[in-house]
Parts: sequence; C-alpha cells; structure tokens
Amino acid sequence: MDEEKKNNEEEIKGPEENAEEVDFTSEQDYVGEIIDLIRSGVSDEELKEQLGNYHENDVAGAFEQLEPDERKRLYEVLGAEAFSEIFAYVENVEQYIEEMGVSTAAKVLENMDSDDAIDILDEIDDETEKKIVSLMDEESSQDIQLIRSYDEDEIGSKMTTNFILIKNDLTIKQAMSSLVEQAGENDNISTIYVEDKDERFYGAIALTDLIRARVQDQLEPLISTSYPYVTDHEKISDCLERIREYTEDSFPVLTEEGKLIGIITAQDIVEVVDEEFSEDYAKLAGLTAEEDLNEPIHASIKKRIPWLITLLFLGLIVSSAIGIFEQSVLIVLPILATFQSMVFDMAGNTGTQSLAVTIRVLMDEGIGAKQKAKLIFKEVRVGMCNGLILGSAAFVVVGAFIMLFRRSSVTYSTFPELMRYAFTISGCIAFALFVSMIIASLIGTTIPMILHKIGIDPAVASGPMITTVNDLVATMVYYGLSLLFLVNLFHMGIAVPPG
Repeated sequence: MDEEKKNNEEEIKGPEENAEEVDFTSEQDYVGEIIDLIRSGVSDEELKEQLGNYHENDVAGAFEQLEPDERKRLYEVLGAEAFSEIFAYVENVEQYIEEMGVSTAAKVLENMDSDDAIDILDEIDDETEKKIVSLMDEESSQDIQLIRSYDEDEIGSKMTTNFILIKNDLTIKQAMSSLVEQAGENDNISTIYVEDKDERFYGAIALTDLIRARVQDQLEPLISTSYPYVTDHEKISDCLERIREYTEDSFPVLTEEGKLIGIITAQDIVEVVDEEFSEDYAKLAGLTAEEDLNEPIHASIKKRIPWLITLLFLGLIVSSAIGIFEQSVLIVLPILATFQSMVFDMAGNTGTQSLAVTIRVLMDEGIGAKQKAKLIFKEVRVGMCNGLILGSAAFVVVGAFIMLFRRSSVTYSTFPELMRYAFTISGCIAFALFVSMIIASLIGTTIPMILHKIGIDPAVASGPMITTVNDLVATMVYYGLSLLFLVNLFHMGIAVPPG
C-alpha cells in the first residue's frame, strides 16, 4: 500500500520536480559529454538526434579528439548538410579532408557559407583544392570564384553569398513565399534585402516587420530605402569604421552598378575587426604581417629581419650621438652612463603610448584638423604631467642612490659636499627626463599624423621605430643638458680625493 502511494505521488509531481537539478554555476564539459555519447554505442538515429542538442562548436571540439573510425561514422550519421555546420569550427582541416575523401569534402563545402568554404580551401594544398572545387556544384564553385576574385584587403573578399533577396514590387504574401522558398538554402534571414526591377539594390526589410505585416498591407512602407551598404572593391580599412557605427546584423555588399552580390555578417565583421587589430599590433611590433604558431621559421625571419636591419642602423646613429659627448661629458662624469637607460626607456615608453592613442584616434576618418591639434595638445600635456611626476621621483631616488651606493666613486670629504654633488646630478637627470618625455609625447603623436596625411599607414610608425627615434632625441637632451649645466655651468667632474 505504501509503495503504491509513493508511486502515485511521483506521478503527480511535474517533470521539473523529478528532473535532476542542474548546477548553472559550474562549467559544463560538453565536449566530454559528446565524446561519451559517440562511444556509448547508441543507434545512428539516436546519435544524430542527441547531437542536435549541442552547439556545433562543441561538436567540432569533440570531433577533433575522436579516433579516425569514430570520425568516419560521424560523417555518415550526420550527412553533408549537418556536418558542414560543424566543419566550419574545425581547426587544421587538411588531415580530416584526407579521411573523408575529396568527394565527401566537396559535398560538405557545398553546404557551407562560401566565405567559410574559402577559409577551409586556403588551408589545403593546391592540388587537393582543385579536385574539390571541380566536384562542387556550379553555383558553389561560382560563388567561390567570385569571392576569390577580390584582393585580400578588399571588403568583397570577406563577404558571403548567403542572403535573402526579393523584388520591391511583391505583395506581402508573395514576399513571405519567396522568403520561405529561399530559406531552404540561405539561413541569414533576419534581414531581407530588396532589389528593383533593374536588379539594383533598393533597400532592406527586418524579418520581424515582415512577419507582423498583414496580407493586405503594402510592402513599400516596410522597406528601409536608405539602408547602409559598402561596395565590393572598397578597402577594408576604409569602410571598417563605417560598418562598426551601425548595429545591423549584416551589411550589403554592392557592385559599382548597385547590384547586390553578397553581405557581410556580424561574424564576418568580428573577424575583420580582429584581423585589422592583429595586423596593426604586428606592425607596432615591427612586423609586416601577423605570425602564427605554425609559421615556418624562415617565414618569421623574413618578416622580422628588414625592420631589425633598419633599427640596427638607427641604433648606430644613437651610438654615434652618444660618442659626440664621450670626451666632453662621459669621461668627465662617467656616473651619467649609469642612468642613461632610465631616461631613454621612459622616453621610448612615453612615445609608444602616444603612438597607440594616435593610431586609435586616426581610425576615425571623420577627424578634422581641429581635433588633431587638440590631440597633440592633450598628449603633450599628459607627457608634461607624467614627466613632472617621474622627474620629481627621479630627483629624490637618484640623489639618494648616489649618496648611498656611489659615494665611493665621488669621494668628497664632507657630507654637505656629497649631498650637493648627488642632488645636482639627480636634478639634471630629472630635468632631462622631464624634457625628454614631453618631446617623446610630441613625436609619438605627430609622426603617425604626418604619415597618415601623406597616405602611409600610421601603424608603420611602429613601436621599435618610435622608441629608437626617441632614444636619439633623449640622447641629445640628456647629454646636452649635462654638458650645459653640470660641466659648463657648475664645472663638475670626477671628484679628486683630498691630498
């Protein structure tokens, strides 16, 4: 009787009460779950159904950890269409294409967005690529050829042909029918693009607006005819800021004649922004392009050596500048060599900071001369304030350092003489640091602006170059002020022991 009562109570409870409680605060090991599922021996139908509950990225992570026989089963269970969604997230695809064979690979790539298919084709050798493309259907191969016809720095090279396009003279009912018909092959449906009778881009409609419209309503009022767009041959760097200003989930790509040939999706925009910042970061490091972990050593050397040779000769100029002051300052006051790296490094770091800020501001093509002047004035003020703070700190710290650790090399007979010597030296160093940081801020701001004005990418004014130029300036300031004040004005030199 008690057992029966217990069973009845369990039947009354809802699924929420009977379900195992999930801890949403802990990280779920979905990849491990998928691997266990594949190896659990479930039927193909059940495996396909359960895999549909996981994100494609997690399935791709599990796929890479499977044995070849297990991966082969996955190809067959999911089929080309479903597997194509997963394959877009897989890394190092070449070995997996060998496993599945070129015919299966062609079917998988046919079902992928054209831009994703191109990313995969770029990772395999030319011979295998030609075989796969030759086996793909005509529409897919044409899309790939179209996107590959653009240079890498043109926005057309980043677009996809996965979009919905309707005519502007349709009724609401006809528009919905056309949407449903095209959605089978194109899943970017949140924005529906519209063309006129001459096949020129006319505008765009939000899917939500079309769904809410009544059958008797007109299509025209739903169309945003001033919808933003880019043209296929525009440079990515030129239109990137314009794309980012809008919050649209996709951006139409038009030919010069106004024909819609592709779109840039939100994912494409993220990838383009990431690539642009990676490229600029590489330039700031003195590289011509971004390196990756798998790049051959000779390719990395080829990228780095031109800048290193240039910086070597710039370094020789800095060394020559120091040599100018060898007889007049360094022999007389060798203690100054102890602190030169501090002044040089701070000047270089200050210039690099101003460079980074300036390049970021120059990404806005709409910035005018007034804003540029304001930026220069601001950076110089920042350099002045930072120089004042660090110069004051250097005055105290360097003076104390000389008194505590270098007094044996400046053997003065009395404490007041030693103190006067130490803080005169530190005062000159502090002033040189102050002046160097102001000039470094000015150089780090004006050089990229000048390069931008004459049409050169300001990122080529890389961190190493700015640092070396600032080293040269800091050398002249540091030793020039030391010669002027310490040697000529105060007549300071190596202290001679009494007697």
